[in-house]
Amino acid sequence: MKIQFDILRKSRDLILKEIEDLSLEELHKIPDGFKNNIAWNVGHIVVTQQLLHYGLSGLNLLCPDDLVEAHKKGTVPTKTFTEEEFNEVKELLMGLPDTLEEDFEAGIFENYKEYPTSSGFVLSSIHNAIPFNNFHEGIHYGIIRSIKKFL
Repeated sequence: MKIQFDILRKSRDLILKEIEDLSLEELHKIPDGFKNNIAWNVGHIVVTQQLLHYGLSGLNLLCPDDLVEAHKKGTVPTKTFTEEEFNEVKELLMGLPDTLEEDFEAGIFENYKEYPTSSGFVLSSIHNAIPFNNFHEGIHYGIIRSIKKFL
C-alpha cells in the first residue's frame, strides 16, 4: 500500500503546482462547456477522499461539514472561497494523505460499507478504496488541467 500513498501525495503535489499561479477569480471561473471550476474540483477531491475512506468506514471526516455539503458528488459550484478559505482547503489537500497513511497503519479502518461507484467499481474495503480514490483524483487532475487551458 505504500505506493498508493506515494501516488496520492504526488498527484496532490501536481495539482498544487498546476494551480499555484492562478488568481481567486481564475480558480472560480467556469469556462463554457464545463459545469464546475478549479476551486470546486479541489474541494471535491478533498471531500471525496474523506467520504470514500473515513465515511464508508463509519469514521468521522477530517474536513468541515460545510465543505462536504458544497463539494460532494452531485454538487455544483455555489461558493466563492476567500483567499484564507481556499488556503485552508489547500492545507487539507496536502495534509490529509499523511493522516490517511498514519490511520491506515494504525488499523482504524476496521469496518467498511460496500459502495458501488458511478464508474462501475464496487468498493468493499479500504484496500480497494485507496487505489480507487487515486484513480478518481487523476480524473479531476485532468479536468483541472483542461479548465486551466480556457482561463
